[in-house]
Amino acid sequence: MDCAQAWPPRDGFTPPGWPGRPLAGGRALEAISTLAGIVKRLVTSLLTLLASGGLLASTTAIPSLSLDQLPRPATPPAEAGPVVPAQVERWRQEAEALEHGDGGLRDPVRAAQLYCRAARHGDALAQYNLAWMLTNGRGIERDDAQAAHLFAAAAEQGLEQAQNMAKTLGTPLGEPPACLRAPPPELPAPPQAKAKATQPQRAVPLPIPPNAPEPIVRFVKLVAPDYQLAPELVLAVMATESNFNPLAESPKNAQGLMQLIPDTAARFKVRNLRDPAQNIHGGMAYLRWLMAYFQGDVQLVLAAYNAGERAVERYRGVPPYAETQSYVRRILARLNWTLRLPYDAKITAPSAMLARGG
Repeated sequence: MDCAQAWPPRDGFTPPGWPGRPLAGGRALEAISTLAGIVKRLVTSLLTLLASGGLLASTTAIPSLSLDQLPRPATPPAEAGPVVPAQVERWRQEAEALEHGDGGLRDPVRAAQLYCRAARHGDALAQYNLAWMLTNGRGIERDDAQAAHLFAAAAEQGLEQAQNMAKTLGTPLGEPPACLRAPPPELPAPPQAKAKATQPQRAVPLPIPPNAPEPIVRFVKLVAPDYQLAPELVLAVMATESNFNPLAESPKNAQGLMQLIPDTAARFKVRNLRDPAQNIHGGMAYLRWLMAYFQGDVQLVLAAYNAGERAVERYRGVPPYAETQSYVRRILARLNWTLRLPYDAKITAPSAMLARGG
C-alpha cells in the first residue's frame, strides 16, 4: 500500500517531511490533540504495567536529598584526628560561599559556625571574616566585644586589614569568644613526661644541641645562671630560631641568634641586635620573664616566644598555628620532653590565665 494513500487520511494534517497533502486549520489542531491523548494513555498504561510488575513502587516522583537535609555530627570526622591546614582552608572557603550566597545558597549562621571552626585552628582570614560579621550584625547577632578579640587574633598573625580594625576597636575586653577559647589538642609527649608535668624536671641532665659552637655554649653556660635559666633551654631555643647564625634575619624582621624583633629588643634594653652577646642577653631576659609569667610551663613559654604571650592567653594554651605547634614540638624533643623547669617568681606576676585555671 502506498504510504501517501494510507496516511494521512483525506483532509488530515501531514507531519513535516511526511508524504501527502498537508492541511491547516481546525482539523490539524484536532489531530494534534488526539495524538497527545493517545501518548498520555500509553504512558499511563506503561507506568501501571511497571508498577504491577514490581518495577515501580509508585508513580510518585522520587524526592531529592541534599546534604543540608542530613544530620551533621557535633564533631566532624575531620576533627577526630590532627587537622591539617588544607582542611582548615576548606572550612573557611565553604564559610565564604555560605556567607555571600555563592552557588545560590546563603546561610550566615552556618557560615559563622564554619568560620568559628577555622578560627579555632588559627586561620587569620576566618578570624577576620567572622569578626566582620559580628561587628556588622551580618546575618548573626552583633557583638563588638567578641569581634574585637577576633580582629586582635588575626592582627597578631600579621593580617593588615585586621590590624587596622584592631586599632579602631581598641583593646579587647571580657572573655574571648568560644572560637578562640577552646584549647587545641595537647601536644604529644611521652607518658612519663606528662606524669611529671606539674613539677620541675631537672633530675636528668638536659642535652646540648650537637651543632652548637663551643664559644656560644661557653657563653650561655656562663650567663644563663644570672637569668635563672637552664643553659640547655637557651641553646635549644637558639638552635631552632637561628641554627646558631648570628646574622640570621626572618621575613618578620626577627634578628640574630635569638631572633629578637625590634619591639622585644627595645622591651629588654637591647641596643644592637647584631651584637651576639646583646642578642643572647635579650633573648634570655625574655625567656626569664616568660618562665615567671607562665610559672615554668615550658610548652607555654616556647609558644609565647614564637607567637607572643597574648596569643597563648587568647587560646589558653599553645596556639593552633602550624608553625607554632611545630616549633614547640621540635624544642621539646631537643629537651627530652621536659615540660616544667624552675623559674624566678619575683620577676613578674603570673598570667591571669593561670589564675583562672588555664
